[in-house]
Amino acid sequence: MNPAIAVEISELIENKKNTFIGVSDQVWEYAEIRFEEFLSAELLCRTLEEEGFQVEREAGGLATGFIGSYGSGAPVIAILGEFDALTSLSQQAGEAAENPVVPGANGHGCGHNLLGAGSLAAAVAVKDYMQRHGLSGTVRYYGCPAEESGSGKAFMARAGLFDDVDAAFCWHPATVNAVAHLSTLANLHVQFTYKGISAHAAAAPHLGRSALDAVELMNVGSNYLREHIIDQARIHYAITNSGGLAPNVVQAEAEVDYLIRAPKASQVLELFERVKDVARGAALMTGTTMTYRIEGGASNLIPNASLERVMHGFMKELELPRYSEEDVAYAAAIFETIPAADKQSAAMQVGKEAAAMLERRPLASFVAPYQERLMVMPASSDVGDVSWNVPTAQCGTVTWAYATPLHAWQTVAQGKSSYAHQGMLLAGKTIACTAIAALTDADLIASAKAELKERLAGESYVCPIPADVNPPKKG
Repeated sequence: MNPAIAVEISELIENKKNTFIGVSDQVWEYAEIRFEEFLSAELLCRTLEEEGFQVEREAGGLATGFIGSYGSGAPVIAILGEFDALTSLSQQAGEAAENPVVPGANGHGCGHNLLGAGSLAAAVAVKDYMQRHGLSGTVRYYGCPAEESGSGKAFMARAGLFDDVDAAFCWHPATVNAVAHLSTLANLHVQFTYKGISAHAAAAPHLGRSALDAVELMNVGSNYLREHIIDQARIHYAITNSGGLAPNVVQAEAEVDYLIRAPKASQVLELFERVKDVARGAALMTGTTMTYRIEGGASNLIPNASLERVMHGFMKELELPRYSEEDVAYAAAIFETIPAADKQSAAMQVGKEAAAMLERRPLASFVAPYQERLMVMPASSDVGDVSWNVPTAQCGTVTWAYATPLHAWQTVAQGKSSYAHQGMLLAGKTIACTAIAALTDADLIASAKAELKERLAGESYVCPIPADVNPPKKG
């Protein structure tokens, strides 16, 4: 590891930090959900073009997917960016009480406004460093839409967009600065649709066949199924069409969306077959018909210690953010709103000593030790699909107060804070430094690729999304 790289990359990002902060805040304002991030994607594309990147729009058949490239030839380094929001999480920025901008509207409850802009900062800094030092190779910014259940990266991987990439880097907003050696749960997103027969629920109930009854019975059956699946698996659902609002009409159509998760993609597929049996049984019980459509899916994450060790070394070398009293006061106010159960869960993750310190001052000002002990995070990410094809490393940086839960109004409220911006820039610096190391060290690339091959143990990537399932088209 070359400490001079950290100094120079920090300078390059600090010189353009207002651009990256502006992009992040604007994407926060747009708050567009999966496959609908047209304004966010165009903003990122224009910024890349202004910085000298060649941009391919609608990459991989994704209306809001794109790739910005600089340089030519090998090695090829991918930096992954996300920018989708979540439904029903609208929230005023900078407040410490739940207060939506527009009730029921979207909000960045997972910090993807920061993620996309922080990765942008990394890509631009790598480009600037390459220009300054005359380095060969290629840096690419992958604009990856629909991470929240749409699995944009899986579509990109299926299209072969990572086939010539030598290493990939990403990050995620967090409550600690860390490079974690972890895997994630594979998943499958499936929509089940039931068709029945409408009838007057009082005058002729015997003539009706309720699609809503079928959905409810499927959900009950799936809940009983939970008792007989492995501990690490998850099944959750949301009724997306209840068939109408009139209780005196038998519902002729209803839909329910399922997310099925397990540590490995093969386990997800096995569980999916059992869920389908439950769905068929619900149709038989109600005299309805059932069809299903796979909406998306993600593979489990394959970690790469070769890259992670270098990434952690640079994070330790970089200067950490310095928080003002206003930063600390706002973080403390947010911390007071966090439910006790979330605080207890956070304390278990960081340990008693760190938890006691962070309860007094809930902005982590340290880098967690790197431990090469595999953890399985009980969540999913389509970064997993990249990691099956390319050696991949990720980091997390402090953008939220300690114990802030994901997908909550508190995450949205902090999305434009000063400390969120600082954490975003730290992530950009960490990724850029590691990317430069990969560009200039053939042995590092070789080691990372050998490790990936060993971890796959003869398995090869199979996209969880069937070939006949395509993302929505523009308009």
